[in-house]
Amino acid sequence: MKLLVLPGDGIGPEIVGATVAVLNAVDRRFSLGFSYTTRDIGFASLQKIGTTLPPDLLDLARQMDGTLLGPISHLDYPPRDKGGINVSAAFRTQLDLFANIRPARTRESVFHRGTAMDLVIMREATEGMYPDRNMHAGSGEYMPTEDVAISMRKVTAKASKRIARASFELARTRRKKVTAVHKANAFVVTDGLFLKEVRKVAADYPDVQLEEVLIDAMAALLVRDASRYDVICTTNFYGDTLSDLASELSGSLGLAGSLNAGTDNAAAQAQHGSAPDIAGKDKANPTSMILSAAMLLRWHGERSGDPRHVEAATLIENTIDRVIAHVATRTRDLGGPLGTKEFTDTLVAALG
Repeated sequence: MKLLVLPGDGIGPEIVGATVAVLNAVDRRFSLGFSYTTRDIGFASLQKIGTTLPPDLLDLARQMDGTLLGPISHLDYPPRDKGGINVSAAFRTQLDLFANIRPARTRESVFHRGTAMDLVIMREATEGMYPDRNMHAGSGEYMPTEDVAISMRKVTAKASKRIARASFELARTRRKKVTAVHKANAFVVTDGLFLKEVRKVAADYPDVQLEEVLIDAMAALLVRDASRYDVICTTNFYGDTLSDLASELSGSLGLAGSLNAGTDNAAAQAQHGSAPDIAGKDKANPTSMILSAAMLLRWHGERSGDPRHVEAATLIENTIDRVIAHVATRTRDLGGPLGTKEFTDTLVAALG
């Protein structure tokens, strides 16, 4: 399996390095034949060649079986015309990684807020209320005068249909329920189109229940009783917000995997940000990035028909649960004593 490794900004090099160590451990056990190509992105690339996204990188990613995409500090980048390209957005749009898949589940041994849960948020990731991915040219945000700012939103039937289909397909393998989250009472045209396409897809899956919930109510209902939800299908901005809420309610954003997946390519990316305030201090929890890599292995294994990758993914997930079940082997953000390196070493030893 050929992997493109992009360490990224802030804590990225630490948690991506930890992830590679874990992948090497399962490679030794399952003989998966990993090969790595490592390239700079973000500030490291900006300093070397004047852009956060090297021009040949996306073509390189297309030749790989998957990408480990480290966190980026996009908010701190210079303007796009000065090299500050949002790497994450570029991967999602240019590689057509339309599904941002974000599971959230509670673990008996880890403190969580609210109710028990085991859900997956299926977030459409190529359009919506994101100005860097909703226009063919230029930005979806503009200022006609210095005191007026306008932002455009794009929702298409094609993107709505395929995230809906991916959601129903996933629900068929789980508890057979899809919750479509929208705000069609206010965004009559855009969310109305999304909801129309979800309903059309639902007709092809009579064995899967479809529920429709307004975004504001959904935020409250996740806090009240997240256990009632299985697969949540929604547009880009709603999914981004709800996934952080669900993950934090389930225990910690640091325990939340995330996969950007399309038909032909996929990129594992931690659900959290680059945390530059703790970069290089051996304080980062690498679990989110590691779980994201496990999701990538599962995606590749299911597409290729190689059960070893699925078995390796399951082993990583189960071993993480086993390790963090004990306070003594948790990272500091989860109340334990371990730094990034020691936690990684502990996890690798448990995998062996």
